[in-house]
Amino acid sequence: MSNTLGIIAGGGDLPRAVAESAREAGRGVFVVALRGCMTEEWASGFAHEWVSLGEPGRAFKALKGASVGDVLLAGRVDRPKFSELRLDAKGVMVLPKVVAAARKGDDALLRFMVGLFEQEGFRAVSVADAAPGLICGEGALGRLTPNDDHRADIAQAFGVVRALGALDVGQAAAVCEGLTLAVEAAEGTDAMIARIGTLRPNLRGTPDAKRGVLVKALKPTQDAKTDMPVIGVSTVRNACAAGLAGIALEAGKSLIVDKRAVAAEADKLGLFVVGVVP
Repeated sequence: MSNTLGIIAGGGDLPRAVAESAREAGRGVFVVALRGCMTEEWASGFAHEWVSLGEPGRAFKALKGASVGDVLLAGRVDRPKFSELRLDAKGVMVLPKVVAAARKGDDALLRFMVGLFEQEGFRAVSVADAAPGLICGEGALGRLTPNDDHRADIAQAFGVVRALGALDVGQAAAVCEGLTLAVEAAEGTDAMIARIGTLRPNLRGTPDAKRGVLVKALKPTQDAKTDMPVIGVSTVRNACAAGLAGIALEAGKSLIVDKRAVAAEADKLGLFVVGVVP
């Protein structure tokens, strides 16, 4: 097979960022756009095929037809109602195993999906392998850096994420002056941040008097091939609206979509964005 990268693209900005990064590096790119998950039309700028979640056979055929060697899963994929999925022949065969994996948690489901592609002869890679420019490095991304109080909150939030991640709960937590404000579950990071804004003002910061931090980190049980923590410009804006002072990511194991834009937005809004080795 060739050096063409196959991207199984869900929702959000990450799949597009990976595709563009790989193309800029000189790789061929083929996008399997997941219906119901990806609504953007950016895939039209690449060789692509639209596929429903219940059509793995169609996805495999499209990828092989494009001479894809490496594949990765990127973007948000909401768990479907399995009883309502439109299935192809391969989907019918694997559905019982998919449901069994899903009952063990999202990480188990994603690992099973990756395994399906590997069984078909593809090499599963992580976003870090395919688009290393998106990896969060250690240190501050913009002008601002955390102070001692922020660093204490960051350390506590990493502990919260590690504990919850071991139970396959989520990748993010927010802490303000030692108080855990919110943790991420199935709703996702943006919805978690929005909840912070509904708390009493004495518990949290405000856009004019920022307090507290958001931390995102890889779950201890998680494979980096499936779902690395990621932020973008919208994360910075949401964190500011919720009154948070900054964002900390696990360096080397998290992703930043459009680092220049994220740094510029953080500087504009007065937040720090920092990569940390816990």
